[in-house]
Amino acid sequence: MAGVSVLNLIKSYGPVRVLQDVSFEAQDGEFIALVGPSGCGKSTLLRSIAGLETVDGGTITIGGRVVNDLDPKERDASMVFQNYALYPHMTVRQNMAFSLKLRGGGASEIASRVAEAARILGLDDYLDRYPRQLSGGQRQRVAMGRAIVRKPSVFLFDEPLSNLDAALRVQMRSEIRSLHKRLGVTSIYVTHDQVEAMTMADRIVVMQGGRVEQVGPPLRLYDKPCNTFVATFIGSPAMNLVAGKLRNGQFIMSDGQGIPLPAKITGNSELDTRPVKLGIRPEHIGISSKAVRGSISAMVESCESTGNMTYFNCTVAGATFNVTAPYRLIVERGSLVALTLDAQYLHFFDADSGKQLINEV
Repeated sequence: MAGVSVLNLIKSYGPVRVLQDVSFEAQDGEFIALVGPSGCGKSTLLRSIAGLETVDGGTITIGGRVVNDLDPKERDASMVFQNYALYPHMTVRQNMAFSLKLRGGGASEIASRVAEAARILGLDDYLDRYPRQLSGGQRQRVAMGRAIVRKPSVFLFDEPLSNLDAALRVQMRSEIRSLHKRLGVTSIYVTHDQVEAMTMADRIVVMQGGRVEQVGPPLRLYDKPCNTFVATFIGSPAMNLVAGKLRNGQFIMSDGQGIPLPAKITGNSELDTRPVKLGIRPEHIGISSKAVRGSISAMVESCESTGNMTYFNCTVAGATFNVTAPYRLIVERGSLVALTLDAQYLHFFDADSGKQLINEV
């Protein structure tokens, strides 16, 4: 087993710098998810760890050994690709055994490792089939089996579930997490799906524009985002943000409506000296047809029920508020409703830099 350390990593393609001083660490046996929008550098970072990309600066350490100058096969890391990368002319058994044969492994050892991986992944009945005879989920299991037979110190996953349908993705992410717990191998997992990251990872690395924005356990990032980017990227629906000013113990929006604030906010003089954005997650907003003390008036733009949840899109002072209610409540478009924001879940961000101003909130 081995941990992975990335320190001050820099990578450019011509004049475009795609990794900008990236640093993070995966502890031995930890499951790390790299998330961020398309083009943020997460796949380039993973490929750099695997040795499929050369870096322009910084160090990559696996198991305490700097691997910058080592070939991919010498890094003791196995990669699972998005498109499976299976050989179509080989059977499942041959695909899983191929890398071991290249390394000169003995026939009995190869057969034993392939059988063990097939048992773990439920592929015993498919060993003599070809990839074209398998479903997408089965092909992805074969790709994982090919990585398992090498018994690496590190697993690297590059969006392995993005080609699967929604139901199969849910099933496969559970299987990958169970596999990780069984094998205990350090895993770094790239995904654009933050829900996938939230449900699978021990810690998440959030990236944007080739930089690391925040690293932490999923719920820590959800509850205490360091800036507006993390606040809106982690969580679905995203955190609501609205610009305004603090005055007389209230947050005042552009239409003059005020939101009462707790004492720890009104007692912070730092917030009175700069423009701010208030943030609150959709589930921390109450919705009612009647105004109550401290509520604000909003207009319903859409109302969608999934049976056990209702999703509202409302407008307040030119801003959009998404609200989720854990019950059925059908409201016509254009109706006025009262929104009540739970003061203990309010976040405040600098309007210019986007940085969280009160981390304790």
